Amino acid sequence: MAEPFTLFLLTGILLCGLLFHTVSQHGAGVDNSSERPNFIIILADDIGWGDLDANQPEEKANNTPYLNLMAKQGLKLTDFHSPASTCSPSRAAILTGRYGLRNGVTHNFAVGSVAGLPLSEVTLPKLLQKVGYYTAMIGKWHLGHNGPYGPTNRGIPYSNDMGCTDIPGYNLPQCLPCDASGPQVFRLKRSVHEGCYSKVGLPLIENNSIVEQPLDLWTLTEQYKSAATRIIHNARKRGQPYLLYIALAHMHVPLAPPLPPDAPTTAHHRSDDRVYSASLREMDSLVWAIKSASDDTDKNNTLIWFTGDNGPWEKKCQYAGSVGPFMGKWQTSRGGGSAKQTTWEGGHRVPTVAYWPGRIPANTTNSALLSGMDIFPTLLSLAGVTPPSDRRYDGIDATNILLHGEQTGHEFLFHPNSGAAGKFGDLQTVRTGRHKAFYITGAAESCGGATGRQELHDKPLIFDLECDEAEEAPLEVGTPEYQAVAERIARRREELLWDIATDKSVSTADYSTEASAVPCCDPRQPVCRCHSLGRGWELAHRNTRTKGQKRSTQM
Repeated sequence: MAEPFTLFLLTGILLCGLLFHTVSQHGAGVDNSSERPNFIIILADDIGWGDLDANQPEEKANNTPYLNLMAKQGLKLTDFHSPASTCSPSRAAILTGRYGLRNGVTHNFAVGSVAGLPLSEVTLPKLLQKVGYYTAMIGKWHLGHNGPYGPTNRGIPYSNDMGCTDIPGYNLPQCLPCDASGPQVFRLKRSVHEGCYSKVGLPLIENNSIVEQPLDLWTLTEQYKSAATRIIHNARKRGQPYLLYIALAHMHVPLAPPLPPDAPTTAHHRSDDRVYSASLREMDSLVWAIKSASDDTDKNNTLIWFTGDNGPWEKKCQYAGSVGPFMGKWQTSRGGGSAKQTTWEGGHRVPTVAYWPGRIPANTTNSALLSGMDIFPTLLSLAGVTPPSDRRYDGIDATNILLHGEQTGHEFLFHPNSGAAGKFGDLQTVRTGRHKAFYITGAAESCGGATGRQELHDKPLIFDLECDEAEEAPLEVGTPEYQAVAERIARRREELLWDIATDKSVSTADYSTEASAVPCCDPRQPVCRCHSLGRGWELAHRNTRTKGQKRSTQM
């Protein structure tokens, strides 16, 4: 079994998860490891397909000039989808190459979760560790923070965005600063301001310890940059190939872009509608700094893959991103949202750029149908690693798409229910070629509060995305086109559900919560406050239940 990671600097983000950074020191003696490529995965949070300027050049925005340049120097993937439309299930699928119905993670873990990604699941970092990779993570983990569920035991570091800060970022509704009234009293419920926490500070984590709580949200980007640069240079010095997984806080609320000189607090920002753009430009500059550090060390042997975990959080209004032309008009015309948490295109079609000088042809665009689940088999293939044969996978190897311009992606791609209509994880939206079918719609909140009623469709709604990318007018049920597509989709959906039902490698996640599982540096202090670097709450040493879980040696 690979040795656990050594964590560097990790930070937390409000409303998304604990932040860790880990590095593997295992496998340095593996033969030919230096010939393997390096991988940098940059995962933006709640980012819209339209947030990448290069996806909508006609808009003439200038929010992502560096990502635009990276796309010119590499490959832009225009039909790339997050594996789910919310945090935890999307990240679990990226790291395992499996739908949530297989890996067990179908909705988000909470600040008081006692468990996380099932221990029976095999992660990409652990597999790369075994062949000599130096592996590290910076950012939001959101797949469990107690004991064996933390990233140090899964081949990576992790993060948490559930907690308060002394100077809150921009949000809707606006969250209050941390409550400094008295000693910490654990409460798993959020405050009256939906999505806000006032009783637990957002932690900064290094290795297995909280070293600062609450962290300073406004310095987070600089800490990301410093940690990423350090990891890249350390890996180079060690002579090992590396995997660096950077799960950004951007573009999830609370947003914390650089403030103008005359605005020392969020209340004094000149214009709320400029906050999102400022945050987007800050993220863009951060990506460029990471790319520059990589180019300076091992440019021709490093693949950088930028993508998102899901679409924009529409209910946050001016603090949410752009879905571009993928507006889900059938739904929005009936009330309700069509972005994050939904299976409309705006919920899961995300901006994606791949860069690898000398290997990925420059200034290319590919419209192959791909998913974040494909990162797992693709990176393993490029590293010459065969995934364990004791389980079934849903991602495909996209090597020929990245390196040789092949246009064939998924024949069928399923989108799981992610918090809107239906049961968590159910595969009730299906994409094949130009067509997309919905068996259930509704129940996601839009800007303004409307949700739209949940509707089941015995005869699925089927849209032709090639001529109706806004998903406004479904095909007529009686047409030959509809009948042919509906039959193919129903048959393939039945086959997949049977395959999952008979899959002996299916895992089950424990979603129970306990007040004692909340990360707390010093429960004697208000909001668990502490600022003693190098000392703090030992995450890995907490008593953690593993109900229904089986410890695996194949992480």
